[in-house]
Amino acid sequence: MSETQVIGDAISTSLLVRTVEPSAGEADQGHTHESACLNCGTPLIGSHCHNCGQTAHVHRTLGAFFHDLLHGVFHFEGKVWRTIPMLVLRPGTLTREYIDGRRASYVSPLALFLFSVFLLFAAINSTAGKAEFAEGDQAKVKAEAIKGLSQAQQPLPALRQKRAAMEAKGEDTDEIDQEIASREKVVAVASRMAGGEHIKSTGFSLLDGVIDEATANPNLVIYKMQSHAYKYSWVLIPISVPFLWLLFPFSRRFHLYDHTVFVTYSLSFMTLLSTTAMVAGALGAPAISGFLMLTPPLHMYRQLRGTYSVSRFGGVLRTAALGIFAFIALLIFAVAIAAETGAG
Repeated sequence: MSETQVIGDAISTSLLVRTVEPSAGEADQGHTHESACLNCGTPLIGSHCHNCGQTAHVHRTLGAFFHDLLHGVFHFEGKVWRTIPMLVLRPGTLTREYIDGRRASYVSPLALFLFSVFLLFAAINSTAGKAEFAEGDQAKVKAEAIKGLSQAQQPLPALRQKRAAMEAKGEDTDEIDQEIASREKVVAVASRMAGGEHIKSTGFSLLDGVIDEATANPNLVIYKMQSHAYKYSWVLIPISVPFLWLLFPFSRRFHLYDHTVFVTYSLSFMTLLSTTAMVAGALGAPAISGFLMLTPPLHMYRQLRGTYSVSRFGGVLRTAALGIFAFIALLIFAVAIAAETGAG
């Protein structure tokens, strides 16, 4: 059963319960009227226990049960509609508010991130069809291989000259030998791909395992990649935080906690943006999809300035650096997922 079916079934069940049991949720129906907290026994003052935080009156209706399901799993609450507009339009203010402790009005960064990841993979499962490798795709791969071949070949003459100079001086050449050997492997693979050859062995054991599995069962590999990316998406947070720290090294004003909140809200926005672009593309609006994907640098800039109060020039420089860091972080994540997929 797909995620969208689960959501639909939960909502339908909740509405059905309201129909069968219309008085559910009214003040005098399905409530307990205790004077002490049922959880810890503390005398009650107000609507919540001041000791453990549990609600004073426990709802005992089916309607309340399914309301809690929607509330707890999908965050159907007013906070979402306050948080998302802030995340889109004033990301720096939202991040700074949460860091400074003004949190009651907003969804926490981690909860929003997990919810946005759920939406993304629900959209992937709903809009993605079976992968087909058309002739146009093969031409693109060949063109990229030719480009990669040129880039991989360029440093080799200089590296070989450097090695010869080091050898003449009697210096250790083990490290540069490894670099030359690795580049020669890349050049060999790129040459074969540029010639239109279907690669079965790259010389790198990890990639060879992934390629073998993809050749044998491509749909299974796609499923496993999606599944592993969904399960380990949270790893992007600890991967990204050190890179953000590099923008403010040894700063006494900003701490790792601040950077973690920033990264988690930023990843939430990027995930929601990807979901929106994917849905727009599936609905036949590629222009909207393309336009949306141009917004990340602007969002990063606004979030940096609002969170860290940097100057405009400082914001531009740090946004450029953050874009590079984000690409590196995604590359590390992709390699880790590929390794996990190959191992699984």
